[in-house]
Amino acid sequence: MANWLTWLTGRPPAEAKASATGPLIALQFHGEPRWTPRDYASLAREGYERNAVAYRCARMIAEAAASVPWLLYDGAREIDTHPLLDLLRRPNPRGSGPELMEAWYGFLQVAGNAYLEAVAFDGEVRELHVLRPDRMKVVPATDGWAAAYDYTVAGRTVRFAQDARPLPPILHMALFHPTDDHYGFSPIEAAQTAIDIHNAASRWNKALLDNSAQPSGALVYAGANGTTHLSQEQFERLKRELEEAYQGAVNAGRPMLLEGGLDWKAMGLSPKDMDFIDAKHVAAREIALAFGVPPMLLGIPGDNTFANYQEANRTFWRQTVLPLVAKSAEAIGAWLAPAWDGSLRLSFDADRIAALSSEREALWSRLGAAEFLTEDEKRAAVGYGPMAARRAAGPEPRA
Repeated sequence: MANWLTWLTGRPPAEAKASATGPLIALQFHGEPRWTPRDYASLAREGYERNAVAYRCARMIAEAAASVPWLLYDGAREIDTHPLLDLLRRPNPRGSGPELMEAWYGFLQVAGNAYLEAVAFDGEVRELHVLRPDRMKVVPATDGWAAAYDYTVAGRTVRFAQDARPLPPILHMALFHPTDDHYGFSPIEAAQTAIDIHNAASRWNKALLDNSAQPSGALVYAGANGTTHLSQEQFERLKRELEEAYQGAVNAGRPMLLEGGLDWKAMGLSPKDMDFIDAKHVAAREIALAFGVPPMLLGIPGDNTFANYQEANRTFWRQTVLPLVAKSAEAIGAWLAPAWDGSLRLSFDADRIAALSSEREALWSRLGAAEFLTEDEKRAAVGYGPMAARRAAGPEPRA
C-alpha cells in the first residue's frame, strides 16, 4: 500500500506520530472498560468519613486550592472578561466555581482521580460538572489510551466518546501512579496503614472507656470439695449478669455482689499500656505526611520542623496547594481553550493569597532597594509589563 501511494502521488505517505508502546497497553486490556482497581468505597469510608486527620487534610487542601482566583491570558495579554472565566465562576445552575473546584480537588485527594464533564450546545460549552470517580471507568482505544469513558449509576451506563467536538466531553486528571496506566494513586491510599492504626487506636480507647478504662479483672471460682469449674448453665448465667449489670460506662464503679465460691482478682492496665495517645500522634503525622500537610497546622504535638505557624502555612501553600492548582489550571485550560478562538492560557493569581503576603512584601523590599535595576526590570521581576506598555494598554498585564 505504501509503495502504491508513493507511485500515485510521487511522495511518501505522511507519517502518523504515536507512542510505540501504546498498542501494548491496549492489547493488555483488550479494549475492555476498566473499573477503578481499588475499593474506593472503603478508602472513602475508613479514610475520609471515619478518620478526623485524613478528613481535615483533604478538606484543607480542597478548600485552599478552590479559593485561588483564576487568571486568563490570550498570548501574553491578560483578559479580564471572557466566557471561559464566566463559565469557571458559574459552571452550572446548581453550584458556584469554588464548589466545583472543591469537589474536583477533594476527589483527587480521596480517589487519586477527578473527572470534569463539559456540556456543550450548538458548539458552545454551557456547563461543567464534576463526576464521581467510583462510577467512572476508562475504555481504552487501540492505541492504549482512553477512547471513551463509561459512567454507571443504578445499573444504567452513559458512554462519553472522546472524539466529540469542539472538545472531548470528559477531562480526566490523575495523580501519578507507578503501576497503573489509566488511574491515579491517592494520598489516602498511601496513608492507608497509618489510617488503620489511627482508627484502631480510637476504637481501642472507646472500648476501654466502655469498660471503665480497664479490663476489669477475673472471677475465680473455688467451689466446695475443691471444685474449680462452673457448670455450663452457671457460666452462661454469670456471663449474662455481668454484661447486663456491670459492663459499660453507665455502670462504671458499681459494686459487685458475689455468690459463694466466687473471688474477684483485679487486673488493671499500667499507664504505659493505656497510653495510645503517642501511637495516635505518630499515625497522625504519617497521614499528614502523605497528604503534604504540615502536622503543626493540624494541632499534632511533637512536630518541631517549622519555627512557627506562618512558616508551616507558607510551606503548605508552596509545596502542596499551588503545585496542584498549577497542574489543574494547565489541564483545564488546555481542555477548554479549543472551544474559543485565540491562544488562551489559564493560570492563577498567587498575589491574592493572604498566606503568601509576607513573601511578596520581602520581594518588593528587595527590588525597591536594588538600585542597579531599572524601573521596567523591577516591574518585570514581579510580573508586570513595562511602563510604556502600561500607558498604552491601560490595565496592568500580569505574567
